[in-house]
Amino acid sequence: MSLVRTGKQKPKGAVYLYENKHKEKNYIHSHFHYTHQLLYVLDGKGECELGKQKHTLASDNLLIIRPLTHHSIVAQSKMTMLVLEFDEKQLPVEYRHTLIADVFARSEVLRLNLFKGSEVRQLLRRMLYEQLQYRDREKIGLSLLLGELLLLLKRTKKGFTYQNTNEWRAAALKEYIENNYYQLSRAEELAAKMGVSSRYMQQIFKDAYDTTPMRYLTEVRLNRVKKLLIETDLDMVSICFEVGFESLPTFYRVFKKQVGVSPLVYKHTQLSQYHHHHVSE
Repeated sequence: MSLVRTGKQKPKGAVYLYENKHKEKNYIHSHFHYTHQLLYVLDGKGECELGKQKHTLASDNLLIIRPLTHHSIVAQSKMTMLVLEFDEKQLPVEYRHTLIADVFARSEVLRLNLFKGSEVRQLLRRMLYEQLQYRDREKIGLSLLLGELLLLLKRTKKGFTYQNTNEWRAAALKEYIENNYYQLSRAEELAAKMGVSSRYMQQIFKDAYDTTPMRYLTEVRLNRVKKLLIETDLDMVSICFEVGFESLPTFYRVFKKQVGVSPLVYKHTQLSQYHHHHVSE
């Protein structure tokens, strides 16, 4: 095995993202850094040692490496990683206390599921673009994106499990729809995030919940609409926008088809029943 030098000169700044390529059987000897690092495996497989713990590596794995943690990496195939390195002393105090402390509680390897992996990749793409476009002129952009990534990882670790069965895939898709209903539009988009065909996605979701992902998306949106109609005085156009409908006519049509009455009639009926109930008490 050959040694790969890691002493690449990096530009000064709080946050820096760069590519790290490994040939098959390349070995990065045990070393440590004074900075925090997140290593995301884009492609390939290998092994790493964090402290005295050994871990396998594959695509969508994320290494969380605390400062001063001895670590080494062996590539079992051609392996490409993105390395995100940052100096917490140059970041806002809130990052250190509410995000970094939780995410970097220990050095470990996260095996991200299909949806979390997709979200992490998208954030890293945005960071690469920000770094390329603005360089030293507007460092705040990278700092904000780092905060978004750390928040995602904090929430991911809080309820972290790793399974790969169809039952779990359906449950993960259901949770993803519930958390992202306002920005979803097509079944193909969901299937792409899962890395499966639309037909396969529809089947495993229907087997688990006796409905399709898009019908469930509509159900989640309309439940949110009902809540907003009753609990707020928002205009219909604002509610339509908040829950993710692209146009007001579509919003009215879908609501009336599923609920049986228009949003305005539903609002007046529910509020009337509520006031009548409380007056009678």
